[in-house]
Amino acid sequence: MVKQHVPDRPDTKIAVLLREDLLSWQRLNVCAFLVSGLAASQPHLVGEPYLDADGNEYLPMFRQPVLVFEGSKETLPAAHGRALSRGLRPSVFTADLFATGNDTDNRAAVRAVPAAALDLVGLAVHGPRNAVDKVCKGARMHP
Repeated sequence: MVKQHVPDRPDTKIAVLLREDLLSWQRLNVCAFLVSGLAASQPHLVGEPYLDADGNEYLPMFRQPVLVFEGSKETLPAAHGRALSRGLRPSVFTADLFATGNDTDNRAAVRAVPAAALDLVGLAVHGPRNAVDKVCKGARMHP
């Protein structure tokens, strides 16, 4: 009898929460930016490079699934507050960032606004499953 490998279920979760009124291109762009923050700040989330049967090497990706949710304009600030109150450091994307064209201006746009006034269109968070579930309360899986 051959023993089949059963992967361990991670005890953490990666979640992206997007505002429901974004255009399709905005959703994709925001999601890509948000998860890059998680990969950069938490390198343990990233696995090993991939190889195909011909020996071509591909870039590594997250070791676990990324769940994408959507919510109302009111859901995002609530989730942001819950993340911070649980000691989770989210990546954030504000509406102001659609008008900037570089990293320096992006950071300046966020820096200029108090946390409670950020016009959030997306956030991503990684942490214990239960804590991330609470952060995303009120959101629904992205269609």
